[in-house]
Amino acid sequence: MAVRTREAESAPKEGAAALGPALELKHVSLDLGNTSILHKVSFRVEPGTIHCLIGPNGAGKTSLLRTILGQMPHEGVVKIRWGARRGIGYVPQRIDVEDLLPLTLRDFIALSCQRRPAFLGMARRLRAEFDECMQALGLAGKVNRMVGQLSGGERQRLLFAQALIPMPGLLILDEPLSSLDRQGAELIQERVRQLADTGMTILWVHHDLKLVREMADAVTCVNRTLRFSGDPAELLSPERVLEAYAP
Repeated sequence: MAVRTREAESAPKEGAAALGPALELKHVSLDLGNTSILHKVSFRVEPGTIHCLIGPNGAGKTSLLRTILGQMPHEGVVKIRWGARRGIGYVPQRIDVEDLLPLTLRDFIALSCQRRPAFLGMARRLRAEFDECMQALGLAGKVNRMVGQLSGGERQRLLFAQALIPMPGLLILDEPLSSLDRQGAELIQERVRQLADTGMTILWVHHDLKLVREMADAVTCVNRTLRFSGDPAELLSPERVLEAYAP
């Protein structure tokens, strides 16, 4: 059986593109019980790029993200070569919050990004970052509203904000647009473009192949195994996608 390893290395900064890390997977396999979820998946995410992960439902994409996050037992190697900025931000597909939970948006973010108790307020070092992020995501006027009062789309934008405070080097997105209206989706897309321009590395599970063609620097298709990885302009032909998505 292959040795399960997860490695991290440091590297000097080489311009904005090296701000986020490079991410490399080598022969990553994952079994749950007697079921093979992933089999010998290998690909590389370049630093400072938008790298989209595609595949049919049940193909193992979310399991792959959880493997990268260190949440799933696996075989093979997940290697992160850090740039100037460390830390991982993660946005799941949705958030389940009790409607009566007595937490404001400000409290919700404070609980996740500081040791200081939320009832004492946001730490001074994070206030400017919090205010800028709320403004960019259209939530500035709602920071004192209870999380349970938010719509599904607003909760998803809050999850996105939580992943960015403090600012990570690697941002992992698991279809964050699935519950958003058009305006919310456009806000997230614009924010992702801005973050990539600063040199952040972004790994994004996406189902909209048109947007993948427009936004991604690279695309990887997983359907239990690696089907293809590389330039979206070259790889996302209807014929190739249909073949890759086949059982």
